[in-house]
Amino acid sequence: MTVSNPSAGDARGSSKPVRQLRLVVEAEDYEEALAFYRDVLGLPEQAAYAGEGGARVAILDAGRATLEIANPAQKRMIDDVEVGQQVAPRMRVAFEVADAASVTTTLVDGGATLVAQPVVTPWQSLNARLDAPAGLHITVFQELRTDPEP
Repeated sequence: MTVSNPSAGDARGSSKPVRQLRLVVEAEDYEEALAFYRDVLGLPEQAAYAGEGGARVAILDAGRATLEIANPAQKRMIDDVEVGQQVAPRMRVAFEVADAASVTTTLVDGGATLVAQPVVTPWQSLNARLDAPAGLHITVFQELRTDPEP
């Protein structure tokens, strides 16, 4: 596996034009989704807004955000490792947690459907797959390495 880690001060300039990644998810059952992600998964609510016509949104803090771009072969490989078959849609949301096994149990008890039990991956993380409220296919993962990432 080839690893590339371009620095923040590369040829594109030293200032970062993007300050935040915000994933916006439409939830048919807003209350169910909010309770699951805020109360069960534990994402703190940063703000909430209501508007005309019953419009509602809650902004939940998910910690550091990254955008992982994978080609189809990589997506298939990750599905094979984590689940044993192709199950993920084009987009999947992954949450790093301290204890993937216990969080998986908590999420299933809180309304998620287990797709695959936690499994140790070749990249040394413990990953579980679930189908969660608002139609999201999610991974919860626990880093098992004690050394810093390359």
